[in-house]
Amino acid sequence: MPMPAVVAGALCQCSFGMAPASLVVPPASQVLIEGRPAADITCSTPANIPTFGMCTSVANPEVAAATSAALGVLTPMPCVPVLVPWIPASTTLIGGKPALVAGSTCICAYGGVVQILDPGTTKTLE
Repeated sequence: MPMPAVVAGALCQCSFGMAPASLVVPPASQVLIEGRPAADITCSTPANIPTFGMCTSVANPEVAAATSAALGVLTPMPCVPVLVPWIPASTTLIGGKPALVAGSTCICAYGGVVQILDPGTTKTLE
């Protein structure tokens, strides 16, 4: 079943983050969908998703240290996502890379699962 394409401004959320984040897609993608740059599966760097506010994962060394210092009371710390490329992807290519579509997820090195809350478009691919 075709899924909506993901574009600049799409809303993402991490399972350990405290706030949603807007996806940043560089205009260099050269592919516009409904007037916005289209995302591909490599849009998972800090330049694309800078933060989810505060992180609550104890796998994050900063959260673990702060929680330990607070005698075991979970102490969220600023989120700096460490993400792998999105999966699954579309068979449609954008600049030679698979397009990012709604329903895709990516994993943070600290155990969080990032999902697309709002792809920013209603146009489907494939």
